[in-house]
Amino acid sequence: MTTSNPFVQFGALLSPSEAENIVRLCEDFGRYGMYSEEGLNQGIGEGLPQRFDAAFNYIKTGGRFGRHEALETLAARTNYFRETYAYGWDVRAPGIEPFLKHEGMIEAARKIHGREVIEPAIVYANLLVPGQELAVHTDVPEFRGANRKIHPEWLLAVMHHSGLFREWWMPIATCVAWFHQCKGGEFVFYPNGPDAAATVHPVGFNTALLMDTDSIFHGIDRMHETNGPIPPFRAGMQLCFEGKSQWVVRHDEEIISSYTWGDLRLSISWKAYCFRDEAERQAWSEHSDDLSLEFVLDRLTEDLRKRGRIGSQIPDNRELALTLADEYIVFPKVDDSANAQMDS
Repeated sequence: MTTSNPFVQFGALLSPSEAENIVRLCEDFGRYGMYSEEGLNQGIGEGLPQRFDAAFNYIKTGGRFGRHEALETLAARTNYFRETYAYGWDVRAPGIEPFLKHEGMIEAARKIHGREVIEPAIVYANLLVPGQELAVHTDVPEFRGANRKIHPEWLLAVMHHSGLFREWWMPIATCVAWFHQCKGGEFVFYPNGPDAAATVHPVGFNTALLMDTDSIFHGIDRMHETNGPIPPFRAGMQLCFEGKSQWVVRHDEEIISSYTWGDLRLSISWKAYCFRDEAERQAWSEHSDDLSLEFVLDRLTEDLRKRGRIGSQIPDNRELALTLADEYIVFPKVDDSANAQMDS
């Protein structure tokens, strides 16, 4: 494990046998749905995708390299496959427990946030197929009384980037570990802020990075298109393990595309809450100082008025959501130097 604040790098996260067990666990889990199936927002931001902020920026800019394509193609490129292995006490993939409680990641989380009490909470798997990528974004943060189970994901991101709710913020450490041997799919992140140059990190089997992904913009560069143009992936499709290193994307019983393990990019993400002390963890678990949605929206709209973005009349749910994301979430600009290298 090596440290270069604000991230920690693992050259070999697990033992060789433990790393192979992760691959077998992924196979045993069997089926992976599409990330887009998290659904649309209700109420505030009604009708917009959960992370419309990142999606709309990706469509507008063409991603980190400024490559513009048909909307259907862009949607397929970023509609990757995901399933949750553990969420709190709910372990959905038996055998993931040693990864969830990994002491090296727990110690690295203490370094990142300078907090002693670490509570591992979530493990999920992301699988990308050839031609896919992940738009630059920050992850979904949490606050006391405000999380993705009860609030829109984009709103939580707005809350964090606005800086207006720091006293309720729940620092989370995220470790992304890789267990594949495919080409492309480099991890791109901005440890020095969105105005600084991107760090492009080649990923290798059984390596990992740990950082505050709720604050640091990051994404995944495009996977090599080994089997021709990317298929028209859409909601309802699943990536399924067929045995003997074979994977297929299915829509009901129809096979859309086929892959081997060598084509796929597998990352396992670990998330842990980081508390200053037991008293802070107790306040979180007992909900003794929770935010309400009414308070959150009142504080945000008041700040928008101070900034001259809205008047006395509050916009409708959709327009208010778009205004909030535009005002507070400032994405990195298109990387012209990387684009030039790609074209040369």
